[in-house]
Amino acid sequence: MESTEHRSEADMAGLDAAMAASPKDHGPVRAIVARPENGARQLLSEATLSLAGGVEGDHWAKGCWKSLADGSPDPDVQICIMNARAIAFVARSDAPEAWAPAGDNIFLDMDLSEANLPVGQRLSVGSVELEITAEPHLGCRSFSARYGRDALRSINDPNRRAERLRGVYARVVQDGRIAVGDRVAKL
Repeated sequence: MESTEHRSEADMAGLDAAMAASPKDHGPVRAIVARPENGARQLLSEATLSLAGGVEGDHWAKGCWKSLADGSPDPDVQICIMNARAIAFVARSDAPEAWAPAGDNIFLDMDLSEANLPVGQRLSVGSVELEITAEPHLGCRSFSARYGRDALRSINDPNRRAERLRGVYARVVQDGRIAVGDRVAKL
């Protein structure tokens, strides 16, 4: 389910208000998405996450846009996380079906800014432990096609990169399971 009406640059000014109440800690998982192949999305109510495979059923383990020298997928881009309030605003919908095209694996109701989740910060969710990585998570052509050029320009604004409006990458440190509704805690 993709929105056909994109937010204008003027509309995007409302993003700050939409995200203002994002919890700093203990925010819930609002959606989990596996990407079985390029462009495909599968909403999950729960998922196994592992260092070896990322989100079970996700194409990351088969190789992705960023690989290590040996050709294996880079663990620094293993799990894509986006603020649920940000995607709900951009997509004009509270329905996770409208969020899935963004291409992220986990949508959290949580402040993902560098000030709140610095590189190296560990998170506990379900029985999984994740670690925030340094790889910047920026919107791309696909995000623009799905949600509009003005949305992409706004979330990628270089003056706002520390807010991580497009999201953040994490790697799995401890394998386990997560479910929609699980609460995230900073470790």
